[in-house]
Amino acid sequence: MNYLLATITWDPNPEIFKLFGTISIRYYGLLWAVGIFLAYMVVHYQYRDKKIAEEKFEPLFFYCFFGILIGARLGHCLFYEPDYYLSHITEMILPIKFLPNGGWKFTGYTGLASHGGTIGLIIALWLYVRKTKLNYIDVLDMIAVATPITACCIRLANLMNSEIIGKATNVPWAFIFKREDMIPRHPAQLYEAIAYFCFFLITMYLYKNYSKKLHRGFFFGLCLTLIFTFRFFIEFLKENQVNFENGMTLNMGQWLSIPFVIIGITFILSGKKLDKMK
Repeated sequence: MNYLLATITWDPNPEIFKLFGTISIRYYGLLWAVGIFLAYMVVHYQYRDKKIAEEKFEPLFFYCFFGILIGARLGHCLFYEPDYYLSHITEMILPIKFLPNGGWKFTGYTGLASHGGTIGLIIALWLYVRKTKLNYIDVLDMIAVATPITACCIRLANLMNSEIIGKATNVPWAFIFKREDMIPRHPAQLYEAIAYFCFFLITMYLYKNYSKKLHRGFFFGLCLTLIFTFRFFIEFLKENQVNFENGMTLNMGQWLSIPFVIIGITFILSGKKLDKMK
């Protein structure tokens, strides 16, 4: 069988249009924004459902947006490319790249790591509850219900960028990422996007039907366990992102996922102990 004929050739232009002829508007940034907006709507629904004052909800978006962005950016730079970015600190912070001729160009943030984004979000929410005096675990639970839909959008953004590609395969739904090579590969980004969307449906169903019966911290634990357990196993179908991973038993994404899975299971099994936390 000629598997090449059964594959999907994938080569979208990651750039939608340019503003003022220089600033590129890309699917990557757009899908990130859509993911954050959808999560915002889901969490807003939960605040209203729990009758939490609107003024306490208003600053949440600011904390989440910058917590995720800063954490994801620093996570990529420090976990995956520390040698480069520790000697190019400005490029770590600003969405630009300096050129050999002394100029620079706007690139957007070309690397964002989900593990770093998760850490950044957890820290940002801790700062948020210090200001609003809400229960920290309750806020983590509400964010956890919405997180999978954002994760879904982010992986669709990776798909549009033809990045984080899968390993070579002969399955009939393989993608040929023309920006990389002409080899049929697993569309790992799509696998993750579908899985995270299913996780979102699960968490929303549980919230609507069982939220009053489930203990505090359950949704936070479930979110971490589902997402990072899947992330651990899907890595076996993905190409390593950086060269130093080639000599590792598990790649960086897998090693970073293990602590999150452990924390998630701990929260799920903690039961009524977390209900006593103020």
